[in-house]
Amino acid sequence: MLLEIFKAKIHQATITQADLHYEGSLTVDMDLLEASGILPNEKVQVVNINNGNRFETYTIIGERGSGVIGLNGAAARLGLPGDKIIIISYAQMTPEEAQKFKPTVIVVDDKNKIKAKL
Repeated sequence: MLLEIFKAKIHQATITQADLHYEGSLTVDMDLLEASGILPNEKVQVVNINNGNRFETYTIIGERGSGVIGLNGAAARLGLPGDKIIIISYAQMTPEEAQKFKPTVIVVDDKNKIKAKL
């Protein structure tokens, strides 16, 4: 049996752009992807702290060091620049793997710069 376990998250990220007509889904600064261990094209859950929207999408690479967090395509209807979000990834693991696994949590400031890695 496999369990779906919380793998990593980027906590309190600020949406910097929303583009309804852009192809893709969630643009994330490459520095944040690397620090969190979330891969480009990985499925993620996005939780909008401001309005309660929750949705699944996938990540695309944003410019390194830019702080970009962009909602693209249909996802752009679910948040506005300035909204705070949590980006969460999950992994399938056996119960034995899950008991030993420690998720990565990246906490960012208002400019999406890393404040802490837990």
